[in-house]
Amino acid sequence: VMQKHGYIGDLEIIDDHRAGKVVVDLVGRINKCGVISPRFDVTLDGIEQLASNILPSRQFGHLVLTTPYGIMDHEEARRKHTGGKIVGFFF
Repeated sequence: VMQKHGYIGDLEIIDDHRAGKVVVDLVGRINKCGVISPRFDVTLDGIEQLASNILPSRQFGHLVLTTPYGIMDHEEARRKHTGGKIVGFFF
């Protein structure tokens, strides 16, 4: 989701036959990112209220949700008329 919106560059997964590593190319657009724990259920009506509580403004930032249609941001979830569980945020 972050790569789709241009906040990070390429991802490289390094397999060292142990735990492995993920190398992320940072573009420099991320001001803050975080995880929401526990993963609260969010209805379609509650997405707007949650976005106003967490994000700094309406046109700035993204909430990451896990839905039955996959992992997506809050704007795409609103377009698809689905709710889900909130995973995190970034702006």
